[in-house]
Amino acid sequence: MKQKAPLPRGIRNCNPLNIRIGNTWLGERDNPDDTEFEQFVSMVYGLRAGFIILRRYIRRYHLNTVQLIISRWAPRSENDTSAYVSTVCAKTGLQPDEPIDYADQDTMTKLVSAMCLVECGQPVDITLINVAYKMT
Repeated sequence: MKQKAPLPRGIRNCNPLNIRIGNTWLGERDNPDDTEFEQFVSMVYGLRAGFIILRRYIRRYHLNTVQLIISRWAPRSENDTSAYVSTVCAKTGLQPDEPIDYADQDTMTKLVSAMCLVECGQPVDITLINVAYKMT
């Protein structure tokens, strides 16, 4: 019998955007066992944390395009940032330098959905993404 492949780390951690450890978040797991990435009790809390970080990028640091967001989220020193930007743009219909407004829920949920796909190699339920956005 063929053995199932393990779930991607971001899915196992309920952290589909692969947020690194560094902050205290609502919904963090007690006694986490991953020493690099946050672990959440449910996917919606991991998504919520991602939205909070993206809101900060956009509103505080003025990183308001796919190119600017992904360049900080997934720096060239660790990722193929160009491929990441291209995939997110293809999945969202956004241009790399098109301004993004955090208040536009449709755009933000498309952005996070595409980022989850790149980070984990599989989609995350859009309903959960919308719930998480509303929690911010």
